[in-house]
Amino acid sequence: MIRRLSLIAIMLLATGTARAAQPVDLLLVLAVDASGSVSMDRFDLQKHGYAQAFANPRIIQAIRSGPFQAIAVAMVQWTGPRMQNDVVPWTIVDGTEASLQLSKRIAATPRTLFGGGTSISGAIDHSVKLMAASGIEATRQVIDISGDGASNNGRPVTAARDEALALGISINGLPILSLEPDLDDYYRNYVIGGPGAFVIAIDSYDKFASAILEKLITEIAGLEKSPASTQFAARE
Repeated sequence: MIRRLSLIAIMLLATGTARAAQPVDLLLVLAVDASGSVSMDRFDLQKHGYAQAFANPRIIQAIRSGPFQAIAVAMVQWTGPRMQNDVVPWTIVDGTEASLQLSKRIAATPRTLFGGGTSISGAIDHSVKLMAASGIEATRQVIDISGDGASNNGRPVTAARDEALALGISINGLPILSLEPDLDDYYRNYVIGGPGAFVIAIDSYDKFASAILEKLITEIAGLEKSPASTQFAARE
């Protein structure tokens, strides 16, 4: 019996290793703002926006458009320079079932950080380390940052951005303009970078779900946008 259980364990380990080694079209970090300016209601709008997106069939279509028909996703909550929590570990999404499971996991994830300043550079640095430790081979690597304020803590954002770009990592942004109306310009000038990097800005948290869906589809499908472009999604 012990020998049989050991064999089963080895087989399960081998299966998990093979899955972890599966090459993907995109390595994607979802970096979610949990700083003091983000109320619980606003945080929940962000979280459920991501959850709804991965339950949308258009995401599956975007994933299937790539050569490997798979992506790897991790989610990070961030605030200050050394305040980042990995709330969803690297997850391979290669079909409807996996995407729905990720959606449920995101929806069930609690907020783990409250306050601590706004350090976009800290979020970028942490995301870079997370990618390096993933062990997953990917054609593209993207950090997806959402937030409602300019960086006010930690090292310069441009330093973190430039180091990430030197490693072949692109950074896209979803600034929420409810507190800082010109935050899209800040993201465009100091945060985003890499081939086809772009900003999708919204003027209220209520529009987060539709904006993040558009943003994720663009990122997953590898659609090209001008680095200087700003898309005001659902901003009627």
